[in-house]
Amino acid sequence: MTAPQLFAAQDFQGFDGRRLEAVFSRCFRESYSTLLLGGADEPFYSPASNRGGYHELHYREDFFASALHEVAHWCIAGSERRQLEDFGYWYASDDRDAQQQLAFERVEGRPQALEWFFSQACGFRFQVSLDNFNDNVDPTADSFTRHVHAQACKWRACGLPDRAQLFFLALCEEFGTALTVDTLSFSLAELG
Repeated sequence: MTAPQLFAAQDFQGFDGRRLEAVFSRCFRESYSTLLLGGADEPFYSPASNRGGYHELHYREDFFASALHEVAHWCIAGSERRQLEDFGYWYASDDRDAQQQLAFERVEGRPQALEWFFSQACGFRFQVSLDNFNDNVDPTADSFTRHVHAQACKWRACGLPDRAQLFFLALCEEFGTALTVDTLSFSLAELG
């Protein structure tokens, strides 16, 4: 089996967040009463405000990678976290100090590894994100990248969480990649 074609950053034809919204809706709208919505200034998750309403998972503007990343967070969040604004996580701006950056990296490793699976399912190039532009902080980029890689390899060997597996397979179908979790390749070199 050949790897899916990866697209350069400037070639986003076919990578429309609305496609992801439709796939997410088919997978989770009814079973989890949750919608994926683009157009936000910043990503956020909002639990339903009333019984019978929909939970809303918002991604930034129309950015394909932002949508994949927010879905990854949602797929990892347990039922209690899915009842909390932004799953109960804190978020500091991109001007974090070293301690805040390390806390960010501890929380972000698993979602970014899962985003890597989703990206491959779509044939979309994945990039690790430290999400910090503070020049005074050493974000330990190599260490974080290795952490994301190790988590991806672990899930390849042991299988994805249930909701993540369902979404992964639906993405493979939507984007015609015909991949399976256990045959994916995760290379540190491709993240460099």
